[in-house]
Amino acid sequence: MHTLFHKVWNAHAVRTLASGQTQLFVGLHLVHEVTSPQAFDMVRQHGWRVPYPERTFATVDHIVPTSSQKRPFIDLTAEQMTSALEGNCREFGITLYAPGGDGGDNQGIVHVIGPELGLTQPGMTIACGDSHTSTHGALGAIAFGIGTSQVRDVLASQCLALDPLKVRRIEVTGRLRPGVFAKDVILTIIRRLGVNGGVGFAYEYAGPTIEGMTIDERMTICNMSIEGGARAGYVNPDDTTFAFLEGRRFAPQGAAFGRAVEWWRQIASDAGATYDDVVTIDASAIEPTVTWGINPGQSVGIHESIAANADPEALAFMGFSGGAPVEGTRIDVAFIGSCTNGRLSDLEEAAKVVRGRRVASHVQALVVPGSQAVRRAAEARGLDEIFTKAGFEWRGAGCSMCLAMNPDKLEGQQVCASSSNRNFKGRQGSPTGRTLLMSPAMVAAAAVAGEVVDVREMLEEVPA
Repeated sequence: MHTLFHKVWNAHAVRTLASGQTQLFVGLHLVHEVTSPQAFDMVRQHGWRVPYPERTFATVDHIVPTSSQKRPFIDLTAEQMTSALEGNCREFGITLYAPGGDGGDNQGIVHVIGPELGLTQPGMTIACGDSHTSTHGALGAIAFGIGTSQVRDVLASQCLALDPLKVRRIEVTGRLRPGVFAKDVILTIIRRLGVNGGVGFAYEYAGPTIEGMTIDERMTICNMSIEGGARAGYVNPDDTTFAFLEGRRFAPQGAAFGRAVEWWRQIASDAGATYDDVVTIDASAIEPTVTWGINPGQSVGIHESIAANADPEALAFMGFSGGAPVEGTRIDVAFIGSCTNGRLSDLEEAAKVVRGRRVASHVQALVVPGSQAVRRAAEARGLDEIFTKAGFEWRGAGCSMCLAMNPDKLEGQQVCASSSNRNFKGRQGSPTGRTLLMSPAMVAAAAVAGEVVDVREMLEEVPA
């Protein structure tokens, strides 16, 4: 009896190295413009080739401007890095999705386009030079974020040298109350287990609550596994997974899809599988959750107060006091987007809140779809009109203010209600900027109120 993690690991293991690490074959390699240039240069300097170019796909997401994506970009650095990736992909025969190119219609955040194109599939090993590669585990894959030297290794050999991991099963039971979302679940898990609690582990998310979630919701959960210290996070594939993948561009087609489903079912964790640890979370006890500190584990429910003995460094930086509430905190910026919460369902939930309302006069509010496909689908549903009428800026696809490697940045000590994944010092572009992580619906509510509020109160109201 084995877990999905061990089944997939063993199926892709080439050999055990003298170091004790496993040489692991990588089924899918995803690259973007920031962590790949040096890797391509190293491959080129050694005179190597990319032996499996069909297993690597590239996109432009981190540094791409979102206010205008007309080429050439006004931002010179963004244009130079995009051009460099275009050249590298041409040289080594790799498919690229970039604005202004042949694949521009599929451009987007790497962890959004992988699943939506059907590149991400159950039982795969996936690697990308981005820490949030764990997102792909939502479809039953084992996915790792890697560094630039490892990007080189995958390009040159299609393999990685990795340490074996323990597996922790996190069972989420009970029914989420209205106005509570997957983002609240993962913030609660990280708060309970800690930002280092997952070191040396892969997290298997399971239980009735997870099984009842959509793939979008599962991706939000798996996305932030890394924030809890885990190397990977996944959900066992099921009928929800198969329905999501059927008909997607790179998924098996016709009779091949049926055969794939038969195998995908077999790689799910066995009922009697042994785990290194099991944790249970009661979903019914979770309320809308907001971070108050400088790491994602520092959070409270919307009606809780910060602990009186909370981290003094975090309190000082954020301007909070021990024992104070987060509810009522004035914000300056509202950001809806990122690989955590930039999918269509995220935008739909936020639009429910802002429909018929207006963004507070002192708040700058941005909606950044996770991909061009998400943007097109949202516009087909009229979501762009709902947001712009409310006072939001409707942007092009990209990482945007999640990490501010682009023109979208906080200024000074601005406070941002953000649907992204990290609230580290300086994460959103200003060394003194302050980030409050929350669900997209909570961000929308904060944008309208001008301060942190309980979104459930707005969902109960009917706007005039």
